[in-house]
Amino acid sequence: MKKLLNLLAFTVLATSPFANANITLVIDSWRSDDAVWNEKIIPAFNKHYPDIHIEYRSPSGTTQWEQEMESRYKNKTAGDLIACRPFDGSLALFNRGIYKEITDLDGMENFPSFAQAPWQTDSGAQNYCLPMASVIHGFFYNKDIFEKVGIAEPIITNADFYAALEKVKRGGYLPLAIGTKDKWEAATMGFQNIGPTYWKGEDGRDALLNGAERLDSAPYKETFLQLAKWGEFMGENFDQRSYGDAVDLFASGNAAVYPAGSWDIMNFKGKVNMGVFPPPVQKEGDACFFSDHTDIGMGINANSKNQKAAELFLEWMTTSEFAESMTNELSGFFSLSNHFFNLRNPIAQEMMSWRDKCDSTIRNTAQMLSRGEPNLEIEMWNTSTSVMAGSMTPTQAINQLQSGLESWYQPQKDSVRLNTDTCSALSL
Repeated sequence: MKKLLNLLAFTVLATSPFANANITLVIDSWRSDDAVWNEKIIPAFNKHYPDIHIEYRSPSGTTQWEQEMESRYKNKTAGDLIACRPFDGSLALFNRGIYKEITDLDGMENFPSFAQAPWQTDSGAQNYCLPMASVIHGFFYNKDIFEKVGIAEPIITNADFYAALEKVKRGGYLPLAIGTKDKWEAATMGFQNIGPTYWKGEDGRDALLNGAERLDSAPYKETFLQLAKWGEFMGENFDQRSYGDAVDLFASGNAAVYPAGSWDIMNFKGKVNMGVFPPPVQKEGDACFFSDHTDIGMGINANSKNQKAAELFLEWMTTSEFAESMTNELSGFFSLSNHFFNLRNPIAQEMMSWRDKCDSTIRNTAQMLSRGEPNLEIEMWNTSTSVMAGSMTPTQAINQLQSGLESWYQPQKDSVRLNTDTCSALSL
């Protein structure tokens, strides 16, 4: 029935005023997936709408994207369609009038409420970006290296994890392919990768939001204690190792384990005999948690001169055709729609299977907690990097994070007063 409805919709839209109009839409995204969009996704759209041309535009590096876009917003040269970060960053842009409201977009009903939430106002009354995909965190490993040094699979506990890294180190390979030069990867592929195990996923994230839990508590210290151990397995000069350098080390077969986001699956396709395991638990039998982060959406530029055509493209993005194409062509990006289709990549299949046996959450800095100054996301980058380097202790890191957050976030300010009052009452 859905396929029939989609076909009917395409038939009606194909007779719209866009026929023979030769409109060009520009998509701006931080993702350098130009080849897949140009060779797979855009041609699929053009089978239905040949008169709407699409240009996919990405920066040379992800760290420059926000700066480039700020210049384009100012000069009114931003694309007709703009990729959206989840929660706070894109909400700020919507409030500035950058994104057009799309609450009533046809096809929005194909996305469950949890998928829409990262691109809605706090009240949930307005949608400003279409949900596209989530990404999953875990660890890629080189099966050939594991076999050569005699590591037994699977890796389940922290003890398994560190025993494997020790064997790799003694075997002459780099145990962990990660660096701290770009900073974000230390927090994203380090702290946010293993942290949900200690703060118990969504329960812990919600507790931070409502002030029932603090960043200077045991789960966050334990997360940093684990990152501090990583330093001895990251090799020499890891502070000068960029994200790209780490990718190259693992892709070339010189490193055994890559703390990963699923978005990197395609970087290693055909290069590494690769397996994947979820974040280790403290002891066998413990409940497992992992980050299944609502990562990317797509919005319409409120200043676009082609808003109707942009809306048509966004409506096509709500279909099963787009969901299947994106998820299988961009392996590691998992559609947030409720369409059903077969997932072809075995590593992506394995990572998605964790949803059946573990609890998932999103990065705890994404929603509400990075709206003030100091920005918790940036603070997480800096503290994670410093703890890995040994220039900051886990205790110093959690105290810095808590001090910064409670300086502007009211629920955490209230948590301080509550703890103080409780201590005073107990002393009487």
